[in-house]
Amino acid sequence: MRPATATAAAVITVLGVGAAAVAAGRYASDAALKVPSGRPLPADRKLTVHATAAGQVTLTRSFAALRPGTYGLMGDGVHAVVGPVIEQAPHAADAVVRRLERVNSGSLEPGTQVRITPALHSGDPGTALGLDHQDVEIPGELGSMPAWYLPGPRETWVITVHGLGTTREHPMNVMECLHGLRLPVLDPAYRGDPGAPRSPDGLAHLGESEWRDLDAAIRFAVRYGAEKVVLHGWSTGASMALHAAVNSALRDRICGLVLDSPVLDWATTLRALATARGVPSALMPLAVRAAQGQTGLHGARLLDTSLPLALQVPTLIFHGPDDTLAPWQPSRDLAARRPDLVALHPVPQAPHAAMWNAGPARYEEAMRRFLTPLM
Repeated sequence: MRPATATAAAVITVLGVGAAAVAAGRYASDAALKVPSGRPLPADRKLTVHATAAGQVTLTRSFAALRPGTYGLMGDGVHAVVGPVIEQAPHAADAVVRRLERVNSGSLEPGTQVRITPALHSGDPGTALGLDHQDVEIPGELGSMPAWYLPGPRETWVITVHGLGTTREHPMNVMECLHGLRLPVLDPAYRGDPGAPRSPDGLAHLGESEWRDLDAAIRFAVRYGAEKVVLHGWSTGASMALHAAVNSALRDRICGLVLDSPVLDWATTLRALATARGVPSALMPLAVRAAQGQTGLHGARLLDTSLPLALQVPTLIFHGPDDTLAPWQPSRDLAARRPDLVALHPVPQAPHAAMWNAGPARYEEAMRRFLTPLM
């Protein structure tokens, strides 16, 4: 083979390998970041309903089915709420019996496939909780975003922000508590949610671009009477709240943060999502690089060693060691570096973004104590 021909063949081979690597990286990145709003997280495996009885449901035995606390069950056309495990109830070795609190929609027939979700309610605050609310539209940089507004007499508003695998129905878990504190609540959708504009690239950015939709919600709240705002976020919604607290032009109006399972290490979360969706481990480095190139993620510049210095508002973090999607060590590190501002409330045996579910009463009492001086 002539030298020029050999060189050309080698270049083509290298280019082919490079293109294949880029394609593989994008495949892996897309598998992790193309998460339709409200779709269960990939780690949430399906369970089978084996039987129901008065106030009871029998499910496939698994770590998820044995979690302590109160959770939703979601399947095709089905949404129900289950309470604690009933240890004394008769059951097979491969099953577990939980208290059945209610069935919101559909029916739990034997053989029904369901997933456990932290979202207890479906519908809107009126139909689900009997709370007066208004449907409002928030102008954002990509277009109008729907939101629920629950009026209250105080001048401090709480803006709630859902995270991965859920919708704005998830924050309804804490709305009765916030309403009892007479706090106005604004619960917005954001890019990629039902009724909200689609992200230009169709990918989740784990809070690094979505926070600007939260910034629009802050502007809306201030325009309509909020003197101060508390941001309460779950998962990537918690990361959005941190971005807003540091970067928003209205950050002086933010008087507190409540963060549930914040995503502080986006690369670890990306790898966990990709692994749960069956992406081979060999592709993980390519997935991380592809995500950086596709979405502009750069290690979440805010959520690194500069965050403890940039954070200026009281912050309450709910997080625990059993979160496999957003490890809690960065939350511990942040609390250790800023004990003057950050309080960490550890919640064992709770999956990602389900700290409230593991112990609603403890969660709400900690939240009430935190919010009282900020009202």
